[in-house]
Amino acid sequence: MSSQFGNKLKISVYGQSHGKAIGVLIDGLPAGEKIDMDELNAFMSRRKPGGKLSTSRKEADMPVFLSGLTENTTCGSPLCAMIENGDAHSGDYESIRYTPRPAHADYTAYVKWAGSADMRGGGHFSGRLTAPLCIAGGIAKQILAKKGIFIGAHLKAAAGIWDESFPLFPDKDMFETIASKAFPVISDEAGEKMQAKIMEAKEELDSVGGIVECAAIGVPAGFGDPMFDGVENRVAGALFGIPAVKGVEFGKGFDCAGMRGSENNDPMTVLKNGSISFEKNDAGGILGGITTGMPIVVRAAFKPTPSIAKTQRTVDIRDNTKTEISIKGRHDPCIAHRAVPVVEAVMACVILDMILEGK
Repeated sequence: MSSQFGNKLKISVYGQSHGKAIGVLIDGLPAGEKIDMDELNAFMSRRKPGGKLSTSRKEADMPVFLSGLTENTTCGSPLCAMIENGDAHSGDYESIRYTPRPAHADYTAYVKWAGSADMRGGGHFSGRLTAPLCIAGGIAKQILAKKGIFIGAHLKAAAGIWDESFPLFPDKDMFETIASKAFPVISDEAGEKMQAKIMEAKEELDSVGGIVECAAIGVPAGFGDPMFDGVENRVAGALFGIPAVKGVEFGKGFDCAGMRGSENNDPMTVLKNGSISFEKNDAGGILGGITTGMPIVVRAAFKPTPSIAKTQRTVDIRDNTKTEISIKGRHDPCIAHRAVPVVEAVMACVILDMILEGK
């Protein structure tokens, strides 16, 4: 499996949703970096389920560090962290072992590995595998913060309800305010409407999707490369590794296609301190695959949770016959709000990787 990304900072995610444990191996972390474990655990907690909007599966998600740290300080060796699974209900999946869930990876995994893949709870394709990503990203965020680079995100949309966008220059305080909320939005009024729509879908045995908007501030101009190793390429490639991501855009993204150049182009200016800047940021902080010095702004679209209790058409792969399926068990009616810290984590890993490369 290609569950690895990064050049200088190599991150490998391992495990299955209902296996003994999941975890991450991080190679290339600079030595001598003190990790605040309270801060890391607080970041991890933002991804954990909670309340009526999430799955009822309860996991502590407390990482156990097997290597790479000495007195909570990176020591130059590869860092390996493990999270034990403790609340798996594998029996919930026995009845659908041979009837793939529509929009899930059950069928493709069955074909690729000839029926040998462990798909309990989604197996290696499960959103549960985002917990190890948050270990890597939480560490990366701490290292970047010491360099004056901060990353934050919010739930931009869910169930057709839209939050406000980040301002032209979001700041660290804004990121921290959103992160402290039980529901990660800028506008609490929009958040209440989103939650009502999510609950409506849940009551109708259905699910909804959403969009996460993420920004990185403090990244200097000049990082990245043209064409195939640009900042967009690397961030997007990693974001698509998050389960359920189906679309990624930077700046104005697809809206650019309906604009004129005079509308889309970001006018350049000189600030009072003599530095070059831009009057707006439709480019999302990237031109030609290289950072402009403006905030890097990216949005990731998450599909609705595939596992729903509504009856759906599928097939029995044992005899290639048509059948129907109604999925039981514990599933999120929306996963996008829990994905907010995951998007931050992936962005942090990619940016730290580029900085360590010196690009």
